[in-house]
Amino acid sequence: MEAVPAQKLPEFKLDLRPLKEPLGFIKVLEWIFAIFAFGTCGGYSGESVASVKCIRGKEELISVHFHYPFRLNRVSYQALTCNNVTVYNTVYLNGDFSSSAEFFVTIGVFTFLYCMAALLLYVGYQNFYLQNKYVPLADFIVTVSFAFLWLVSSSAWAQGLTDVKRATNPTALISNVDACQRQDVVCTPGALPPMGRLNASVIFGFMNLILWSGNSWFTFKETSWHKPENPPVEDAQGSKVQY
Repeated sequence: MEAVPAQKLPEFKLDLRPLKEPLGFIKVLEWIFAIFAFGTCGGYSGESVASVKCIRGKEELISVHFHYPFRLNRVSYQALTCNNVTVYNTVYLNGDFSSSAEFFVTIGVFTFLYCMAALLLYVGYQNFYLQNKYVPLADFIVTVSFAFLWLVSSSAWAQGLTDVKRATNPTALISNVDACQRQDVVCTPGALPPMGRLNASVIFGFMNLILWSGNSWFTFKETSWHKPENPPVEDAQGSKVQY
């Protein structure tokens, strides 16, 4: 029985020219913006502050620390009851917004990993990429999929961030404290927690959407759907012949 020869693996050959073309250059931008997207969201922590002053003159500061993934319903703080200056109530923030935040970060991490793999393919296995019609097709399908995922995850996280801002607003802290509903208790909200980093994460998310949507065209141009499988060649008389 004749042995089947082993299939030869593609040879690695470094070629940086694809990075100067839109297909490779945009992939570098996608890699960078993916880092910014999941980095600005995933490492966030903030603090919301308010004060409670009872009629007897005792005033105490409420300080609430919260962080990614924003399971705020597990974040508690102590608030005076004002019935007794030594008695406190345990109060929790409202809402669990971890699903949209974690989904957004997960898409960012997978984007980061795929961009590294794609760049390695572009600069190290360019001949294999061009000669195998299924690889560019797979690249195009993945690119379109990531564009859709960035649309969904960025939209979901934008809404989630709006809810996080509402739940961590110092005014919301006061509204959860029973003593603050009394007329003889003065409750004062503090400064708003800094949200610039989270706002930037949403911006980076939609910028990734733009990049991946635009890159869909360049990956499509590399597929057999756009390129003819047998390009015309010139004969001896200079006329083009299709094989």
